[in-house]
Amino acid sequence: MICDLETGVCGVAGEEEMEIINFNQPKKSIELYYVTDPICSHCWAIEPTLHRFTEQYGDYFNFHTVMGGLLEKWHDGPIDPANGIYKPADVAGHWREVGEISRMPIDGSLMIDNPVQSSYPPSRVFKVIQKNHSDAAAFEYLRRAREALFAFNQNISEQSVMIEIVNKLGLDGEAIVKEAAEPIGQQLLNEDFALAGSLGVRGFPTIVMINEENKGVKIVGGRPFEYYVDGLKQVLNVEELQPKQQPALSTLLEKEKLLFSKEIEVMYDIEKSDMTALIERELSPDSYDKKEVLGELYLTTT
Repeated sequence: MICDLETGVCGVAGEEEMEIINFNQPKKSIELYYVTDPICSHCWAIEPTLHRFTEQYGDYFNFHTVMGGLLEKWHDGPIDPANGIYKPADVAGHWREVGEISRMPIDGSLMIDNPVQSSYPPSRVFKVIQKNHSDAAAFEYLRRAREALFAFNQNISEQSVMIEIVNKLGLDGEAIVKEAAEPIGQQLLNEDFALAGSLGVRGFPTIVMINEENKGVKIVGGRPFEYYVDGLKQVLNVEELQPKQQPALSTLLEKEKLLFSKEIEVMYDIEKSDMTALIERELSPDSYDKKEVLGELYLTTT
């Protein structure tokens, strides 16, 4: 602790003696709809960008996650002919390519050996958690499901896997997965499908921002961070926004439990080569574990 005799300040120096501070938070006048699916690889790829956007600009909007229904079931016809997807095994190479480009790790071999047969079961679990608990709990489930599927190659449509993921959230996995398989689960999911349709969404990820005049901006597919900021400016009809300061890495890791290198790089606008220095500067050695999957570094809390 340093006390400056001239300024009369103990602690960090450099602040003005007197300054005007605005404690007013922006009014949340925007409704943001994130239309997605648990097995959408491009949704996984934009996690770093979306995470930073919500952290820094979340005071401007109410965030809604909407399930879109990417895969009801496999059938004899083409599923996604534009991307050469006719059968589950075709997905593996596509996923790996998305993972390599985005640096959000994707194994993909699961789709050859033990493919996800439908994205509806994990989507229904999301909806039941949302109904019975909170949007935040449901969003955390979605994140853990994607980690399990893409990075750690688990079949998140299997009952045992879904139960395990929900249990790790501190919820009753067996009860929630059971309820999700009942008619109420599909009913809740159908409501999301109807909402996605009313928003004009046909592909994922899609983000729709709507203002109080019921005018909106739709951003389809994975886009750079600036796209989302510019979209928010357009829908608010302003030239400048006031972003919040990014949280300290220690705070972020404590909240998220697991962070991939790419997520940290995007959040703090640093290069991959700067990661080690940032970690050593911001984290105490006993507060995290450093691991690697598919050539990508990730951090977990201890």
